[in-house]
Amino acid sequence: MLPLAYFQFNTHDRYEGSTRYQMDTLFRVFVLKELHGWAHETALVDYLGDRPKLCKRLGFETIPDQSTLWRSWNERFTTDLQETVETATRTILIKAQNAGVEIPREPTRKLRYHGEESSESELDDQTTLEQAEKITDHINRIVFPAFSLNRGESCEIHENAFWDLQTYLGLRERLAANEGARSFVYESSRDRTPLGHAHREHMRDLSISEIREMYRQAVNRLLSEVAETEQFFRAGIVAIDITEADPFTGDRTGYEDEIIGTKEKADEYAYQWATVQLVGNAVPIVLDARPVRKGESRLEIVEDLLASAEKMVHVDNVLMDREFDSQHVLEMLSQRGLSYVVPKRMQTSEKAQAKRLLKRGTDRYETDRKLHLGQNEWHETTLIYRRKEDSEHDDHRQYSVFMTNCGSGHLTEYGYRWEIESGYRSIKRFMAATTSKDLGLRFFYFAFACLLYSIWRAVDLLVQVELTGEYEHSPIVTADNTLTLLKKETGIG
Repeated sequence: MLPLAYFQFNTHDRYEGSTRYQMDTLFRVFVLKELHGWAHETALVDYLGDRPKLCKRLGFETIPDQSTLWRSWNERFTTDLQETVETATRTILIKAQNAGVEIPREPTRKLRYHGEESSESELDDQTTLEQAEKITDHINRIVFPAFSLNRGESCEIHENAFWDLQTYLGLRERLAANEGARSFVYESSRDRTPLGHAHREHMRDLSISEIREMYRQAVNRLLSEVAETEQFFRAGIVAIDITEADPFTGDRTGYEDEIIGTKEKADEYAYQWATVQLVGNAVPIVLDARPVRKGESRLEIVEDLLASAEKMVHVDNVLMDREFDSQHVLEMLSQRGLSYVVPKRMQTSEKAQAKRLLKRGTDRYETDRKLHLGQNEWHETTLIYRRKEDSEHDDHRQYSVFMTNCGSGHLTEYGYRWEIESGYRSIKRFMAATTSKDLGLRFFYFAFACLLYSIWRAVDLLVQVELTGEYEHSPIVTADNTLTLLKKETGIG
């Protein structure tokens, strides 16, 4: 058995209080899972069920079920401990292979990044696609196991088939589950694939909190891969924004809290999703997403998303759209020690100031402003007026007004927000189509599309670093390239 007498597990155990299974026992069993290369816990449970003597040696009085093992790995084990399991497993496999011992699988080798030994490759389309294929396969094997349906035992259809189908739905724009499932039967290499209604039922069984937790686990794994490159900056800028689904035209009776008014047109309604995403010099990965419900304040939304983001990366600066123009949001960011740049909606005083600036021919102007928080409390910020070049207006609308607590030098960073809008266009392309009013199903489709988008951008970074040693924001691996590779990875076509 794996010797662990001198390993301190308590600092890596995120559970509090008494638990049924000891950490050293779970550590050994996850090393066993990794040794065989099983992507999901079901295979591990089946393996243990056929080997009572092994279970006794591991210290199991009863075999934990699949959902217990999934929660232990994803919620109880720290990221460092997960990496220790993977490192220990690779070492065991390599040592055993070198000693001529039969092993259950070939040891996985870490991808080589720039700076390690690698032969020079000519940067052409074929070379790019070959690298993208290798890296996409590697990323998929790491990221998708973070998702689990917590199904019962003895299920005939493999759980991976559900994620394959969901990926397939994203391969074709506006493809719904029923139609996609019928096509998937013929195009998939799998013997058994889920029907459309069964697929939707399983996705509807996932709660919003479960979807978000699985998404964050997947993104953390993605970040761990890109963080091995010198070109990835964990400290940086995040942008928080809200996007809308297509306008909802059906009867929303009973769903008024979820199908809410759109940002621009008061006579239309839509589902809305909020995201926090890396921007600036970092690869634009969506760190977290959540639904927006009627009655939720912008302060609640920003606090929630920032709490997730700050657990994954070091945040310096926050960029937001003018819908987050709230003194309470700005005060919260300052209290967290974060810088911000937010456009201000022009009220009477801002319009009057812009008219004076226009009359004087001033292109840029700064002034301090105190925003009232209530009960004689104030938030101090700086207003920056900036004249737009080639504006179509001939009045005060030539000016934009920004609020910041970090000086005018950071104003240029606000231009990074364009990545959010371009990202949303790609994300919506990856989304499966549905007419369902179920918020959980709608949100799952959006979150999974965010994951596909983040995988694409991460793959592009890793390919660029492998081939050129540098990272430019303009992708060399296109969304179409990634879709084609994902299609291949799911066994389609």
